[in-house]
Amino acid sequence: MYQYTDFDRQFIRQRAAQHRDQLERNLKGELSDDEFRPLRLQNGWYIQRYAPMLRVAVPYGELASRQLRVLAQIARQYDQPSAAVYQHASKIQAELGTPHLPVGYGHFTTRQNVQFNWIPLDKSADVMDLLATVDMHGIQTSGNCIRNITSDALAGIAPDELIDPRPYAEIMRQWSTLHPEFAFLPRKFKIAINGAREDRAAVSWHDVGLHLVRNAAGEIGFKVLVGGGMGRTPMIASTLREFLPWNQILNYLEAVVRVYNRFGRRDNLFKARIKILVKAEGQRFIDEVDAEYEQILSHDGAAHAIPQAELDRVTASFVAPALTKPAAQPEAIQFTDKESAEYQRWLNQNVRAHKNPALRAVTLSFKRLGFAPGDATAEQLDAAADLADRFSAGEVRVTHEQNLLLPWVAAAELPALWQAARALGVAKANIGLLTDMITCPGGDLCALANARSIPLAQAITERYQDLDELLDLGAVDLHISGCMNSCGHHHTGHIGILGVDKDGREWYQISLGGSDGSTLSGLPVAGKVIGPSFAASEVTDVVEALLDTYSAQRLTGETFIACVRRLGLEPFKLAANAVRHETRDGGKVLHIHLATADAATD
Repeated sequence: MYQYTDFDRQFIRQRAAQHRDQLERNLKGELSDDEFRPLRLQNGWYIQRYAPMLRVAVPYGELASRQLRVLAQIARQYDQPSAAVYQHASKIQAELGTPHLPVGYGHFTTRQNVQFNWIPLDKSADVMDLLATVDMHGIQTSGNCIRNITSDALAGIAPDELIDPRPYAEIMRQWSTLHPEFAFLPRKFKIAINGAREDRAAVSWHDVGLHLVRNAAGEIGFKVLVGGGMGRTPMIASTLREFLPWNQILNYLEAVVRVYNRFGRRDNLFKARIKILVKAEGQRFIDEVDAEYEQILSHDGAAHAIPQAELDRVTASFVAPALTKPAAQPEAIQFTDKESAEYQRWLNQNVRAHKNPALRAVTLSFKRLGFAPGDATAEQLDAAADLADRFSAGEVRVTHEQNLLLPWVAAAELPALWQAARALGVAKANIGLLTDMITCPGGDLCALANARSIPLAQAITERYQDLDELLDLGAVDLHISGCMNSCGHHHTGHIGILGVDKDGREWYQISLGGSDGSTLSGLPVAGKVIGPSFAASEVTDVVEALLDTYSAQRLTGETFIACVRRLGLEPFKLAANAVRHETRDGGKVLHIHLATADAATD
């Protein structure tokens, strides 16, 4: 993991002190709510449906056990609404049919961050001070700025990795943090970087996507993609450079963001992302970027060309940890026949190969019955920290799929880890299967949502508890978003579910055939809607009908996504329409959004 310097720590603490001063002036009435809003947003503090929400930055997904323990402390001590706030929220949720709102949780997001949903705003400065004690913050996790830079959760350890992307991601993070020119862009800006043959970072779906590559001479550089994104207008990024020397990446990013800052739409929120500019201008956009880049190189003195010494300095922070060998071989663990079968399934689904043949990467599943996907209680966060210390050199990674990954597990320790993870309830062998779904918080918590996501996720999870059935269905990406902002990445799901509003009621569009760009899913593409929206009560039956159609018509060894592409949408559309209810009064009325709510898309 990147080791913070004294400068880094001083920077974070000064930022926390600035927030405390701003908060105190706001509470005293010296700083209006409108004036305070952009300041708190760029520290990760939103106002949501019922309470403030904090998004904590986790650069490229890496967390130390000591940081997990502080996140657990925040969940336990601060993620607690006042009685009045909670009573109000519970009353409204009861009318929707979901009266139970859990508190004291952290939530893992698709951008490898961690969110809290109930921290009172007057406690926000105390939380920022606490985060700073373990080199954490919420800087630029919100606002129209360059957001948290994401990467492959297997970065630095994947056998198919060509170049470790983490040092480059860290350099970009430092460059983009509080960049004076890019603090108030037309809209938020997201960057993803991948260094492996397999794209596990959904690079093509980002404002800027970067693939580390080598040219014919063996030199390291970047393939640069610009203009991807989801939302109302899903688009795949366009390739602007097939090869850019690695030391010029900051200069080129500077050119891209300058052009966006200058020409991006500020008159229309829905047309403000860079993807709209790229599509509208086409070659002119590329020409403007090239001209700006040449201007930087020739007249600005290439001030941001990365020196080799700086890359070496940052890279030194990502040396694999020195793993201590046990004094003796771990004692053999005796499993019953049933346990042996469960353990083998876990090995097959949750354990990945590692660059070091003696090690493994292990995913802890936070997709389980009774919990929203990606949610972790304070106790579970503490327990995950214990697992990291015992089995993974004190490190975990937050994955794009809203789970936790242990990157440094000795193969000999796998039986003991499985036992410990099973006791914690995070050893479900469902990684990559249907119930390992991506889900946004939806209408239960988010003020922008048109419909709830969590009840759907729970209903589908409950129906598909039979692991034999899940394994028979194989790899299925199910993604759920509560609104068109696409925080649940429904566009990229093999099955995508989108909450829509019809006359103040919850309905759901179903799409098929989406891809994030992985080897399994094929070239990145947005799924296609299969017809009119469905009532909430129909959605689980629709998912079952789609999967039953696949089971009945698949070829030997054929995956769900391959079957959809071979057969086309029509047989799946017919199966989905067949389970529509005769009497359709839509979903529950979703109460109006709070007027003070912030745009909280991740």
